[in-house]
Amino acid sequence: MKQIFRIICFGTAALLATGCNNKDSVTQDNALSKKVDQLKALPVSPKNADSLIAVWQKLDKNPVVVKDTILSASVKYNMARLYGMTGKDSASYYVEQALELIEPTSGDLKLKALIYNGIGNIRSMEAKQKEAGYYYNKAAAIVSDTNIDFNNEARSAVLLSAAQSNLTAFQYNLAEKMNRAALPLSQALPEGHINKQRVLVQLIYTLSTLKKPADSIRPYLRKLEDLHLKNADKYDISYLYDSKMKYFDSQDQKDSLLHYQLLKAKVDEGSNQGKTDAVYINNLFVDYSDIATTYTRLKQAEKAQVFINKTEKLKAANSKLIYNYNEALFLNSRAALYHLQGKPNEAIELMQQAAQIQKEVYQAENTQAVAEMNAIYQLQTKDRSIRTLNENIKISQLELEQNHLWLIISILGSVLLIFTLLFLYYSFRQRRTRQEKEKLLLQQQLLRTQMEPHFIFNTLSAVQSFVRLDKKEDAIKYLNRFSRLLRSSLELSRENLVPLNEEIETLDNYLCLQQMRYDNAFTYHITQPAEQDLGAALLPPMLIQPYVENAIIHGINLDSHTGNIEVCFVLEDDILQVTVTDTGRSQAHQADTSHRSLSGIISRERMQLLGKKASVNISKDANSGTVVTLLIPIVHP
Repeated sequence: MKQIFRIICFGTAALLATGCNNKDSVTQDNALSKKVDQLKALPVSPKNADSLIAVWQKLDKNPVVVKDTILSASVKYNMARLYGMTGKDSASYYVEQALELIEPTSGDLKLKALIYNGIGNIRSMEAKQKEAGYYYNKAAAIVSDTNIDFNNEARSAVLLSAAQSNLTAFQYNLAEKMNRAALPLSQALPEGHINKQRVLVQLIYTLSTLKKPADSIRPYLRKLEDLHLKNADKYDISYLYDSKMKYFDSQDQKDSLLHYQLLKAKVDEGSNQGKTDAVYINNLFVDYSDIATTYTRLKQAEKAQVFINKTEKLKAANSKLIYNYNEALFLNSRAALYHLQGKPNEAIELMQQAAQIQKEVYQAENTQAVAEMNAIYQLQTKDRSIRTLNENIKISQLELEQNHLWLIISILGSVLLIFTLLFLYYSFRQRRTRQEKEKLLLQQQLLRTQMEPHFIFNTLSAVQSFVRLDKKEDAIKYLNRFSRLLRSSLELSRENLVPLNEEIETLDNYLCLQQMRYDNAFTYHITQPAEQDLGAALLPPMLIQPYVENAIIHGINLDSHTGNIEVCFVLEDDILQVTVTDTGRSQAHQADTSHRSLSGIISRERMQLLGKKASVNISKDANSGTVVTLLIPIVHP
């Protein structure tokens, strides 16, 4: 019942209390509209809930309501709200019906914002975060307009929901922007209001994730402390502990971090007594794992072992409730303890188990993300179709209202109609082509963000090999290079264009990692343009790496330790020429040329999107090696 209530209440009772008067809408019966407004204002209790539902159901079937789109949407929305407050599953059904009615309309933004926010909460509870974010952001765009009649409580609730969704979707800057927009609204709310705490917690978490300086986080942490001091009985203290943990962790203050981790665990233990809810169990599971990790970082193995044992005991009693990503967190924590205890083999084995779990979680999230992106694409296509349909209807109505007295005017109107239809047809074709291109770009951007799991597995295997051979310095160097490559890959994946010097640095990290992985089986050289500002030349990220990868895997003989990779960059005007040359393979080691890698296909498609100036040429050099020449148009900021 509580979950459904949260869905339809849209995060705060005040948001529902704002309702939707729809003063801009023209209904067929003013008395009926007044009755709807009176029903919305009635308080709901267990005694009158059933009778209120019966009244709303009768209204929903009223012929006047059925014919009035806006009034019908309002009735269905309030039915959904009432079903949610009484703990009935019909809430989702009626709010989605309200969305179907309100979506094609051009006005009634207040009601739209309420319905969008409600759908966003439903999608969030269904773990469809990208769809939830789509609707949250649509609601936030409406409430950001100060001309729309929303109070501070309703505006802050919608903005905070959108900010939290954007944070989950890694849209950190947008999350920060919405949290800051909600901050003055929330501060104006009465003492003890939940949004006064929520905005500070979310803002601290967002700034910490963005790795902002401590000075920019500290004022909000102090405000949160003051809020809890003044209203200790109205706010959950664990949110304050969480915020302090984020702050001290970002400052690497381990003792302070441990202090608040222990306090939060104590709070969670108190709230978990006798409960078997998955959320509570996982909160406590993470608390114990984090404390064990911090003790390990402080070189206190015995105390870390105590909390490892607590975590294992909790898992044994609730094995089916533990989330996979929390299981991976625990395995990494225990592996760190093994490493501290001088058990490298056990630590590596646990790290491999954690990597496998993370791989499975990643694959599941990737599959869901692709499905949700397709769903969002369909929603956007539907929105555009609705707008086009409305435009066509308006055009048709104007044409039907033309003067029928003169034949010549009718003929001119027909010609105008034909011309308009042709224009719409041409525009539709152009729009559809652009949509396909945008879809391809979105798919490629998603693929760019995904470091190949096989490569991560090979990295862990290489680290394992270094540890077994007691090559600690090589292992540290390898992990350092790998972390830099992973960080730069994730950072570049969020951008459409990156500076050439950053692209070269990422490529150098990748080649160095591969060189260490194959025990210096090949050498490489990167030739950069001399005396040129590489930071002023922008190109699509990670466009060259797949060709270098093919050169390593298919272009050289790794067994002979004589291979060499040459990467040469030549910058002339607005064209970057990149030449990737390998030394070739012997006849006994020729690669299967019929194999076509997915990364190569995607890279060619990306090159085609760069225009006619972009090209890829593959040829053989005099030493039986392969030369790949890329011509890439660049952009100057």
